[in-house]
Amino acid sequence: MEKFIFIETGTGIDVHGQNVTKACLRAVENAIHYNSMPGIAEYLPEKKLHNMKVNVRLAVPTDKEKVDIELVKNEIPYGTVTVEVIDGGMATTSGIILEDKEDKSDQMYIVNAAVEVGY
Repeated sequence: MEKFIFIETGTGIDVHGQNVTKACLRAVENAIHYNSMPGIAEYLPEKKLHNMKVNVRLAVPTDKEKVDIELVKNEIPYGTVTVEVIDGGMATTSGIILEDKEDKSDQMYIVNAAVEVGY
């Protein structure tokens, strides 16, 4: 990315089911859900949203290879999206195993996201 315009951060948690992709999607949604960028096109080449570059960096505690990168990319509505999965986040106890929630253990996954926007 040549120029950064802004970076938003978020956290996502999958309390039951041990689905790291679900926690990643929630982290990205948390990072971008409460924002509006009405003037961003003014800063982009040719003033076009499709010229925006977005890098999603996800700090994942476990099962990094199970993150569905394409689902994560689909959370971003415009631009060229890249996704980077790094070590981080947290796996901790939820305190209970709920079979009806497809729990395989009592672990919950916490993922942190940084969504970098620029061109």
